[in-house]
Amino acid sequence: MTLPSIATAVVQWQASHGRNHLPWQQTRDPYRVWLSEIMLQQTQVSTVLGYYQRFLDAFPDVASLAAAPQDAVLALWSGLGYYSRARNLHKCAQAVMEQWGGAFPRTAEDLATLPGIGRSTAGAIASFCFSERVPILDANVRRVLTRVLAFDGDLAQSKNEKQLWDLAQQLCPTQNLQEAMPRYTQGMMDLGASICTPRKPSCLVCPLHSECRAGRAGNPENYPVRTRKLKRTAESWWLLIAMDDQGRVRLQKRPQAGIWAGLYSPPVFESEAGLLHHLQQNWASTELDADASQCRHLPAFLHVLTHKDLHLHPVLVQVGNRHAAMVSEANDVCWADAAAWAELGLPAPIRKLLDSELG
Repeated sequence: MTLPSIATAVVQWQASHGRNHLPWQQTRDPYRVWLSEIMLQQTQVSTVLGYYQRFLDAFPDVASLAAAPQDAVLALWSGLGYYSRARNLHKCAQAVMEQWGGAFPRTAEDLATLPGIGRSTAGAIASFCFSERVPILDANVRRVLTRVLAFDGDLAQSKNEKQLWDLAQQLCPTQNLQEAMPRYTQGMMDLGASICTPRKPSCLVCPLHSECRAGRAGNPENYPVRTRKLKRTAESWWLLIAMDDQGRVRLQKRPQAGIWAGLYSPPVFESEAGLLHHLQQNWASTELDADASQCRHLPAFLHVLTHKDLHLHPVLVQVGNRHAAMVSEANDVCWADAAAWAELGLPAPIRKLLDSELG
């Protein structure tokens, strides 16, 4: 395959028409670039902007993030979703401090050894901060490249994904890398976000129009090719909202794997029968008031995850203060009022539920 020459056109277009105003574009500090790259994974720029600044206010450098409790990191992340990113963010900061003396490694190869940093994110950091001649292959760039090259290999197959990586490497700029690599990388991302969109791409104003094989063929929406699709599933969860007379709610930390891993949530049950059975078996325990037997079903609601629909059924149970004393954090259980749960790592739908119904 003879490759087109696209680097110069992308660099020139980015300088005049690309996004040049975002806060993480005004720095080559790898900490700030890394933070933005992790936040931007599967999340819109408009959503990230506020979170990005709040994170920097709380954790201005990698040392402060590494030293923070995980719960503080998760609390700031609440609402961004994909919480494994936040857990890996914290682990990565600690690894940078422990293994690299507090300075991010300067090559994509070394960056990719850190928790939560895949090949594309490593390439972005190395390109933006250190002008290394390495490609990225996020969803936007993958779409641009497969269309420009009319690359019809099924990306569900690893051999085709590897081939596209190799082609992406060859297409990177070869001159003036100090300036060209950051602009090229940003330009490819900008093209995918604003011009080479999944549906109805604006081919006539694309700087790669003359080089784009899919555009010339009139079928850009046929790319990229990926046959394996993840199936959506659905689950129903019943949430036990136990609240004492002071407005404190019993929360417990979720397991470190699975949905809402490591976050605080009311106890979860697979069915209403399971929740009621738990109450009958444990209502006279040291944590709950045996006289509090009234349950109130709050409105059920749907929470949509990437590949799963969660149908949430909250059940409010009022408990007395007599047995609702604070439980040791070592047990990953606490009683929290509105002021306290604001500082905990809560899933966005749980925070919204507590604030609207009980706050």
